[in-house]
Amino acid sequence: MNETYVRLLCPECGKDWEEGPDALPAHDQQFHCPNCHATRRTAEFTRTEKDLDTLKQFGG
Repeated sequence: MNETYVRLLCPECGKDWEEGPDALPAHDQQFHCPNCHATRRTAEFTRTEKDLDTLKQFGG
């Protein structure tokens, strides 16, 4: 069974990590970097269009 994940990259501090889409807010809601606490729309943290599509399809 494949586990679905979204690759994230903070535009402020450069932290990169992965999260399950169900653990993230919807793409148009506010999200906070766990490293530097920058706040932006979740979509701005996704690394690629594919990650954004995964978030939209499977996320909150």
